[in-house]
Amino acid sequence: MIYPIVPYGDPVLRKIAQEIDPEVFDVKQFVADLYETMYEAAGVGLAAPQVGKSIRIFVVDGRPLNDPDEDDGDDFEPDPSLIDFKMAFINPEITATDGGKWAYEEGCLSIPGIRSDVLRPERITINYFDEDGNEFTRDFDGMAARIIQHEYDHLEGKLFTDYMPILKRQILKKRLADITKGNVKVDYRMKFPR
Repeated sequence: MIYPIVPYGDPVLRKIAQEIDPEVFDVKQFVADLYETMYEAAGVGLAAPQVGKSIRIFVVDGRPLNDPDEDDGDDFEPDPSLIDFKMAFINPEITATDGGKWAYEEGCLSIPGIRSDVLRPERITINYFDEDGNEFTRDFDGMAARIIQHEYDHLEGKLFTDYMPILKRQILKKRLADITKGNVKVDYRMKFPR
């Protein structure tokens, strides 16, 4: 099932998502739906709040970023952190961050057409469950760590725009308001307020 993506301005994106009980929630089906929705929108990550569900699940698939055909530059080098980087994270908790913060231009399916550099730590440790109920504690670095942090922020009610300087947010105020009202063109389904 492909869900519509909720836009910037939807209150669900500002809530701290609730842990889920896999015994009473069909985690496997929802994870499959998140992947299907993410691929339809050409994303590399998608969190449950972005489809209107305030629960602690997100999926990632950074492998397209390692495709030289998708890269605009002539000096493409694959990122080793993205090899086989397709995963679901259920009830995750980032327990540690490490390393210097580095900037990278991020975007978000809920905030189409807007991108900005975001500083994030280069390494993280995260505890999570997979869709089969197995618990893991793993370290990630590089782009994989960045993608995880971006999606994890969605579970904490944060958006990448929160990291922008105040002046840049002021400059983008009208564009963000347009997104909230549905005045934006996208190639995927979105669910705007009436």
